[in-house]
Amino acid sequence: MTHTPADWPVDLRGVTESVVATLGPNDLWNMAALGLHAPDEPGEPVEATTWGNTRTRRNFHRQGGGVVQFTADPREFVESAVTIREESEPVLPNADAWVEISTESVDSGTEGDTEWERWELRPTEAGTVDRSRPLTINRGFYAVVDATVAASRLDVPSFDTDVLVDRLRYFAETVEKCGGPREREAFETLSRETGWREY
Repeated sequence: MTHTPADWPVDLRGVTESVVATLGPNDLWNMAALGLHAPDEPGEPVEATTWGNTRTRRNFHRQGGGVVQFTADPREFVESAVTIREESEPVLPNADAWVEISTESVDSGTEGDTEWERWELRPTEAGTVDRSRPLTINRGFYAVVDATVAASRLDVPSFDTDVLVDRLRYFAETVEKCGGPREREAFETLSRETGWREY
């Protein structure tokens, strides 16, 4: 299924979690989790915020864009959120849809000791949906996605570490009870890479 340029390949609402690939100075694509904020009005651009001096932020400035992709594989989210994952190609093997984007910085500031920057994202190449499948709901999968957000804030001074660790304990229980092998593997990676249980 191919869309016209300037279209997103999937419907966006609220904050949609994605993986963004940005080309680094080493000619490898860095994978990172990125929340896409859908506009309130039709025709307005999608926005996203980067926190800290991340590779995504630096590559957005350097390259002016990247590749946004959508995947239902929780392992892809965890590896993108809490590890340094670099690939020779921008689209992950398990991506269900992807689109090339341009980025423009529209605002920046600080929250506590953390710098943030807000970006407008616009599709520049036709988005592609590689496969279709029925939507299924698995609480373990969503717990993994929420856990990546909590884990990424552990070292951000403006967030309460005790509250984040409590959330992660809850997500760990949910993954154990409701997740399948992929969700459990993803959460094991998250725990190993962040060491949240030692906080």
